[in-house]
Amino acid sequence: MRSYLSLIPISARVHRRQNRMTLLCIIFAVFMVTAIFSMAEMGARMEQSRLSEKHGDFSLLDSLVDTTMGQTLLISAGVMFLLVLIAGVLMISSSINSSVAQRTSFFGMMRCIGMSKQQIIRFVRLEALNWCKIAVPVGLVLGILASWALCAVLRFFVGEEFSNIPLFGISSIGIVSGILVGVITVLLAARIPAKRAAKVSPVVAVSGNTEPDKTSRHFVHTGFFKIETALGIHHAAAAKKNLFLMTGSFALSIVLFLSFSVLIDFVDHLMPQSAAASDIDISCSAGDNSIDSDLVRTLTNMKGVKQVYGRRSCFDVAAGMAGDMTPSGTVDLVSFDDFDLQALQKDGTLLRGSDLSKVYGDSNYVLATWDRNSPWDMGDTIFVGNDRITIAGLLKYDPFSGNGLTGGKVTLITSGETFARLTGITDYSLIMIQTTSDVTDKEVAAIRRIAEENGYHMTDRRDQRTSGTYFVFAACVYAFLGIIALVTVMNIVNSISMSVSARIKQYGAMRAVGMDGHQISKMILAEAFTYAFCGCVTGCIIGLPFSKMLYDFLITSHFPYAVWSLPIRSLVIVILFVTAAAVLAAYSPAKRIRMISVTETINEL
Repeated sequence: MRSYLSLIPISARVHRRQNRMTLLCIIFAVFMVTAIFSMAEMGARMEQSRLSEKHGDFSLLDSLVDTTMGQTLLISAGVMFLLVLIAGVLMISSSINSSVAQRTSFFGMMRCIGMSKQQIIRFVRLEALNWCKIAVPVGLVLGILASWALCAVLRFFVGEEFSNIPLFGISSIGIVSGILVGVITVLLAARIPAKRAAKVSPVVAVSGNTEPDKTSRHFVHTGFFKIETALGIHHAAAAKKNLFLMTGSFALSIVLFLSFSVLIDFVDHLMPQSAAASDIDISCSAGDNSIDSDLVRTLTNMKGVKQVYGRRSCFDVAAGMAGDMTPSGTVDLVSFDDFDLQALQKDGTLLRGSDLSKVYGDSNYVLATWDRNSPWDMGDTIFVGNDRITIAGLLKYDPFSGNGLTGGKVTLITSGETFARLTGITDYSLIMIQTTSDVTDKEVAAIRRIAEENGYHMTDRRDQRTSGTYFVFAACVYAFLGIIALVTVMNIVNSISMSVSARIKQYGAMRAVGMDGHQISKMILAEAFTYAFCGCVTGCIIGLPFSKMLYDFLITSHFPYAVWSLPIRSLVIVILFVTAAAVLAAYSPAKRIRMISVTETINEL
């Protein structure tokens, strides 16, 4: 052996199993960044191609810097780069830190034979960089393949605006970014564990005591807990750096989850998907309620038609406000058929507390559009003529205005029967049609012919569908969330398993003095839940304000009617995820300890 650095490949082979999680974390970081920047460049190339057709020569740099789409792609990719970098540093640091703790006697022995602190630090850093030889190429290949697959899906299955996206493109930006994040992540992650390894005293190798001295100098205060639970909490809290890294892994996962949840809301606002979205609209040129109601029945029986529903409208109707029978203002009345009303419930458009069931049929109840500046509320009464009607529910915004705000205008949504009773109007101002997935152009032409024969205007909206694009964006966001959750759980399981291995003699001593397997399991579970609890609290403290800030930046600034609310559902999912991760992390090491005999545990190196 010419140099102590020759031990690095030997150590990698010996500790191959322990290093799997670290390799996976590096692969994950490189893969994510490569895929993100590759997709950003492919999107810029698509935009460059579109702009070149309109404006002539247009470079890739121009499409990235001078267009809104390019700037959005760059900012999004940059934010994702930082998030992945932080996640990778925390996860890899935790893994390397556990590995160093498990090999304390090894580093002490190296100090005994003359290795200096700087050599120890160099050894740990080069050992970490050695993993990059395998992990970085694998991550790059996976990232490129993922970008190819996504581009193919966007081009052939979504189509629409993605019909010109390049296939099988190699992104130099993606490759360079992937390599940089792999190397930088490993160097940053190895910094603290390397210093910890350098602090190991040669006395450790001689004495064989691999536990820090301070662990034997403090009593464990049980408080309200049983001894095994208190010991588990103590084990987690005693190793401050490991507690910080494990808490950071949990917390960052929570912050990422809450942030990606905002992205889902952003896509919902950018490309709203309504159950009542029409493929074909039929309207009258005069804009009044002059479409014969019998046309609905005619269209319903035609081929290629899935659903037909209509709306009636009457504007500036004199009304008594706030329960006053004397007309003091005006309201707009819009009728929704039953299918249209049901879509409001399915789309989650109604505010909590709204009672849609009261609006159906001939009733005295209506829905009202709303925004945060609207003075009216559920339960308010309005007189229209001699009829007293009550607001049974509120919409979260005004779907009939350009910006979603009411502007102080009261718009009431009624059932078809209630509208006919209040106004005496039975014909429609708009008929909407949803077509079947296999509708043909010939069948659409037949609908157009009937509309034009009756003097109506038909608008074909089939090419305006965004369901495919929405699905792709949502699938990408959920895929990233799934990868983050998977790697986080695996990292925590690996870290707690290595923590148990580092304390194997302690557990042997506890078994020797009478602690049974059930108590050992409870102790390990308590340690895991300590990490989970600290991570959950920290993640929520950081994640909720960050979620609101991101919501205001992405959504409220562009959609004034949108209001951030506490993401209860996301928080419930986070708590369940944290609990499941803690239980899963404790199960395997606890089972391994129970399977080892007392003598074998004590003699474990």
